[in-house]
Amino acid sequence: MARTPTSYADLAPSALTARQAKAEHARLSEVIAAHDVRYHQEDAPTVSDADYDALRRRLSEIEQRFPELVAQGELGVSASVGAKPAEKFAKVRHRVPMLSLENAFEDGEVGEFVARVKRFLNLAETPFFTAEPKIDGLSLSLRYEDGALVTAATRGDGTEGEDVTANARTVDDIPAEIPERGAVEVRGEVYLSHADFAAINERQAAAGKALFANPRNAAAGSLRQLDARITAERPLKFFAYAWGAMPPPAPTQFEAVRRFEEWGFKTNPLMARCASLDEMLAQYRRIQQDRPDLGYDIDGVVYKVDDLALQERLGFVSRAPRWALAHKFPPQEAFTVVEAIEINVGRTGTLNPLAKLRPVTVGGVVVSNATLHNEDYIKGIGGGGEVIREGRDIRVGDTVIVYRAGDVIPKVMDVVPAKRPADAKPYEFPTVCPACGSHAVREVNPRTGKEDAMRRCTGGLICPAQAVERLKHFVSRNAMDIEGLGGERVEELYEVGLVRTPQDIFTLQRRNAERLDRLEARERWGATSVRNLFAAIEARRSVELPRFVFALGIRHVGETGGKLLARHFHTFEALRDAARRAAAGDEAAYHDFIAIDGIGAVVADALVEFFREGHNEEMLEALLAEVTPQPYAESVATDSPVAGKTVVFTGTLEQMTRDEAKAMAERLGAKVAGSVSAKTDIVVAGPGAGSKRKKAEELGLQILDEEGWFALVGR
Repeated sequence: MARTPTSYADLAPSALTARQAKAEHARLSEVIAAHDVRYHQEDAPTVSDADYDALRRRLSEIEQRFPELVAQGELGVSASVGAKPAEKFAKVRHRVPMLSLENAFEDGEVGEFVARVKRFLNLAETPFFTAEPKIDGLSLSLRYEDGALVTAATRGDGTEGEDVTANARTVDDIPAEIPERGAVEVRGEVYLSHADFAAINERQAAAGKALFANPRNAAAGSLRQLDARITAERPLKFFAYAWGAMPPPAPTQFEAVRRFEEWGFKTNPLMARCASLDEMLAQYRRIQQDRPDLGYDIDGVVYKVDDLALQERLGFVSRAPRWALAHKFPPQEAFTVVEAIEINVGRTGTLNPLAKLRPVTVGGVVVSNATLHNEDYIKGIGGGGEVIREGRDIRVGDTVIVYRAGDVIPKVMDVVPAKRPADAKPYEFPTVCPACGSHAVREVNPRTGKEDAMRRCTGGLICPAQAVERLKHFVSRNAMDIEGLGGERVEELYEVGLVRTPQDIFTLQRRNAERLDRLEARERWGATSVRNLFAAIEARRSVELPRFVFALGIRHVGETGGKLLARHFHTFEALRDAARRAAAGDEAAYHDFIAIDGIGAVVADALVEFFREGHNEEMLEALLAEVTPQPYAESVATDSPVAGKTVVFTGTLEQMTRDEAKAMAERLGAKVAGSVSAKTDIVVAGPGAGSKRKKAEELGLQILDEEGWFALVGR
């Protein structure tokens, strides 16, 4: 996992030092890039448009204050548009990039935009602007040659998009032919109406399929189907509002869009020409007031300089044109009552609180659920430990302000204290998993001493909420590596009740023989594939210890951790015994874990929690009845002077790297620890050795310098 950059999220850009700004710039870039992939490529955003816009704005403010970040080539995501096209589609390179727009959130920012345009063009009078709704859908570019549609491509990363031509041909609003000859490239937005979105979700629910979060996701998912027949079943719509690689179809933006109508495209009837800033803002207000009755989602108003000759003079900056601006709407709010607080267990074991609301219409959409993020948020504590909502907690029975931003799942923004029922009690967040009854814990970062924001189930492989993902991990290539048992088959076997736990895999052949509806008769299986699967399962009844440890899916124990633990304990029995003792409070056993170089307190705590949970022990007993982890053995010297000894390296090594020193010691049969204890035999101390050397001296341990180490091992 990539290391998360240090966060200075609580500091204003004006308060950041150069070092802090660089770290915060890196953190924001990483977060924004991840959100871009989830929104543009996976059609599954996890933050609201407003929250995303705030991240982008903070990044921009930091770059304005510290331009050297851009000069050093660290702009990265700041200049990016969208996300790279998904691999499942052929790629289309845009002849003219499909850029994004700069955002404004206040009237004053629109005034600054108009003033910038006038200054850049050296104009005394305000030029005409167009103002039109900003459709919340999926950007699409349509290329016609001699009147016939030849290519349809998504925006992708702005330079290269996905080829969705076959799907676009099924959209009624997209003409298969237009009267204009030559090469024509019309751009616009694919979207779904509220009514069609509701109907699609009704069909999804009736078929037992996952529901779409919002119309934008549904539209994007529908257009990006590999099977165009599925797209054809979804009533997608399209508004045309721009063009790509072609001569401008008219002298002005407004007239160009009118030409699209003549060619057979739908255009937005709310588009207007404005002669002043006041008219622009008045049109914004009109569109905002009409928003609940439009029947489709919009999230703002787009202003564009109307004269195309002026647009050309203004040109572009970074990821957006100078001649356009998106004036975003504020988050939509409503008042309602919290009728219950429920806990959903995520696929990775997180306990996610959800407010069940008295249904309320917010921005034309009926809302009955809202995320509560985590237990601190319920208490009135923010992600950085700061007080939010003036410290007001959220209780069942509370009247709350709910807002939807970007039409992702709503959030509870605040509580109305005056309407709190007299008998409302503070919510007690569960400390056991509601799905399996295992302990649910909040890990503590040993470096900061802060608790993790999320509480997680420790049930691991026995938790039904996590079971499928855990089973996929268990059988994966770097874990048990059971050939023929991939993700889809794990899901199928789980759904039909044949495999619910790891041990079920190893009794599958016997149980299958006792069934009337055997696997061999299932679609896409067959006798040969079933026989091969059973053979692959039998071959993994004896498994290397590092693989077995990794396969258990203990939090923070990756492949490297599995190898380190196997190398240190040699057998699973020894590892399990030490973990049990540590879980029972044996400090020496716990220290034995954190002393392993590369393990540390985070992994040690995860091991303790895993073996403290009785459900996991029950699962292990059943699994070990079917599988035998082999003792760990590696080719090491047994006759060296350090064989069997525990060695700690500290300070600066001048003749080899720390990794080389560790590898040498392990080849010679020594164990390398990361901390000094009474179990340490030798401390190799280079220049700059500090507390570890001092502790070694206090314990009377053998201390060598680098030359002394080489002399001892005979190098």
